[in-house]
Amino acid sequence: MTLLLKLSQLIDWINERVGKGAFWLVLVMTIISAGNAVVRFIFNYSSNGLLEIQWYLFAAVFLLCSPYTLQKNEHVRIDVISGRFSPRGHAIIDIIGTLFFLLPMVILVLYLAVPLVADSYHINEMSANAGGLIRWPVKILLPIGFTLLALQGLSELIKRVAFLMGLIDDPNSKDKGPSAEEELAAAIAAAKAKEAK
Repeated sequence: MTLLLKLSQLIDWINERVGKGAFWLVLVMTIISAGNAVVRFIFNYSSNGLLEIQWYLFAAVFLLCSPYTLQKNEHVRIDVISGRFSPRGHAIIDIIGTLFFLLPMVILVLYLAVPLVADSYHINEMSANAGGLIRWPVKILLPIGFTLLALQGLSELIKRVAFLMGLIDDPNSKDKGPSAEEELAAAIAAAKAKEAK
C-alpha cells in the first residue's frame, strides 16, 4: 500500500501542477476576449480565429482543471444526501462512484476520443469558418484531460482505500479555514469599511 500511496502523491503532484498552470489560461482568454472586443468596436474588425481561440482556451481550462478540482474535493456533490454519512460512509460512496461511474465514463470517452483526434490530425482538420483555426489541437485536449482525470480518480481511489484501512487521515476532510466565498465576503466588507473611513 505504501507504493500505491506514493503513486497517489505523484498523480496529485502532476495534476496540481497542470491545474495551476491552466489557471493562467483564464488570464490569456480574458485578454484575447477584451482585445477582440476593443478591435471590433474601434476598427469594426473581427476574426473567427480570435473567437475560436477563446473557445479552445475555455476547453483547455475546463479539461485540464477537472482533475485538480477532483483532487481538491471541490467537485459537485449532493450535500443533502452526502452530509448525512460518516467519513467512512463518504469513503465507501467515493469508491463505488469512482469504480462504477467515473472510471467507466472516462474509459468510454477515451475510447471514443482517440480515433476522433487521430482522424482530425491525419486530415489536418480545419474550422469550417473563414479564418478559423485547425481543430486537432483542441481535440487532443480530450484524451489529455480525461487521462489526467482517470489518473486522479485512481489516486482518489487509493486514498479512500488507505483511509478505510486506517493508514491516512480522511481525504474528504477540508481545511477548517474560511471558504473562498467567505474570504471574498470578508474582503468586500473590509474594502467597504475602508471606504467609509
